[in-house]
Amino acid sequence: MAEALAEAAKGSGRTSPNPAVGAVIEREGRIVGRGYHLYEQRKHAEIVALEEAGELARGATMYVTLEPCSHYGRTGPCADAVIGSGVARLVAAMPDPNPLVAGTGFERLRRAGITVDIDMEAAPEAEKLNEAYVHFMRTGLPLVTLKAALTLDGKIAAPEDNRGWITSETARAHVQTLRHASDAIMTGIGTVLADDCLLNDRSGEPRSRPLMRIVVDSQLRLPLESKMVRSAVGDVTVVTTSAAPDERQRALERAGVQVVVFDGPSGRTDFQAIVRWLGEKKYLSLMIEAGSKVNWAALESGVVNKIFFYYAPKILGGMQSLPVAGGAGRRRRVDAIRFHNVKLHSIATDEFAVEAWLQPS
Repeated sequence: MAEALAEAAKGSGRTSPNPAVGAVIEREGRIVGRGYHLYEQRKHAEIVALEEAGELARGATMYVTLEPCSHYGRTGPCADAVIGSGVARLVAAMPDPNPLVAGTGFERLRRAGITVDIDMEAAPEAEKLNEAYVHFMRTGLPLVTLKAALTLDGKIAAPEDNRGWITSETARAHVQTLRHASDAIMTGIGTVLADDCLLNDRSGEPRSRPLMRIVVDSQLRLPLESKMVRSAVGDVTVVTTSAAPDERQRALERAGVQVVVFDGPSGRTDFQAIVRWLGEKKYLSLMIEAGSKVNWAALESGVVNKIFFYYAPKILGGMQSLPVAGGAGRRRRVDAIRFHNVKLHSIATDEFAVEAWLQPS
């Protein structure tokens, strides 16, 4: 199963909107077939492994990180292919949360006389590999991660000169792994105006779909000469309000930028509507990399599912340095937004990251 999980990890960023799956076929203590899924190649991991194993699959054991599918989509049911191969036993790390599968793959295999076992010890790692897919299948919405780089006192920007970086080059490289694993990334117009950022995936690794770059911009102030607009190839969306000038919308659209209108409270954009819209388009994950105001607006709107905060061994102090989440904030300690399942990650010398899930109210 460890080999199968390693196979699945090879598909990072290259399977959406499908899950990352790995499969290994073992016969008499020897691996005779292995495979992982890539969206562009269509074939699921089980099929790749079976093709490599050939006749050696008959009577063998298949280890797979996710329940074999039992429905017709872009390909036929993997469960049927496993049955036809003569595999005697299947060990899976977890059932598929997709309502079209949800145990029916296992049932089909058992009816055909194949022994099916669930490796409960491998389940947490398997679910972690597909946390966005699992979340999407359970909710119909993308998994939303709020990412930030901050000082030990929780600051993300100084009041005057913000040249340089808060975190190290190692931490910034790690951020690219998060971007690569995301379907969409969102920031606010303030960040774009201040940094003229590209907000792209710089991992250099291939992707199953372009990283959708989203700018929250209620008045359509995004400059036509910005790097974001000039680099747009169908992968930049601006979310605005009905109060934005029509001529600005037309100009951005002529430049290849998609403009969508989601009116929210107080003349702001509606974060819940953005997330629902992404879900309708089968975007499994959204990462937010923004400034203090947008960070708080996202948290307050309830769309954030988890955080990934990179901490540098620095303190800015002062009352004017921007906190990771600004806005009105909560007025009482008892009303603080709470997190659980907290994990610490060592990033570089004297640097660490905090990963945590929002605790439901």
